[in-house]
Amino acid sequence: MADFTFHAVGFDLDGTLLDTHQDLGAAVNHALKLGGFDPVPVDSSKDLIGGGAKIMLARAVERQGGMPKDEFHALYKQMLGYYAEHNAVHTRPYPGAETMLDNLAQRGVRMAVVTNKFEGFARDILTQLDLIDRFETVIGGDTLGKGRAKPAPDPVLEAQDRCGAKRQGGRFAFVGDSSYDVKAARAANVPVVVAGYGYCDQPPHEMGGDVVIDSLNGLISALEGL
Repeated sequence: MADFTFHAVGFDLDGTLLDTHQDLGAAVNHALKLGGFDPVPVDSSKDLIGGGAKIMLARAVERQGGMPKDEFHALYKQMLGYYAEHNAVHTRPYPGAETMLDNLAQRGVRMAVVTNKFEGFARDILTQLDLIDRFETVIGGDTLGKGRAKPAPDPVLEAQDRCGAKRQGGRFAFVGDSSYDVKAARAANVPVVVAGYGYCDQPPHEMGGDVVIDSLNGLISALEGL
């Protein structure tokens, strides 16, 4: 433990800490049905996660011909309303997540969640899963304002600051499963671990991360190797 050099670690949420695709897929299909579109296979939602709920729904709608902007906005709001009531029905931590978080905490590591999901949703889900108290902070796609979500470096830098890594001269690493995560970490000039088991929008080993892990059980040893 004495050789562990990271003061703080930031985590993406969907596809990294939590398997959320079933609840997100159900919300998308609820909205698609209301809009007169055909439902999509729930597993296909894995290919749409990454840029946030609006992009996720937009891609599903565009694949079926699209719709006027004002109608889409109304449909998006209905999707959010449904998801607010059904966001932790099937969502669960990935295998090894809680043990990994415990092990990092034992090393004195501070932890943050940095997601493109709305902060309120992220906090609600983590609270329902009894995980919220493990994190120093939760930064959502709406936390810092428009245009400052991943792949911008802003939320990663903010997490670094909130965890005290900058002030104390400690090292910060980020863990995520998408190109948004890698780009944000690279722009913030911090090491990045790719969660190869997640909803990767590109082949994991081609994303440009420092290391790829196949499960959260391998995270600590991967960090020790950086």
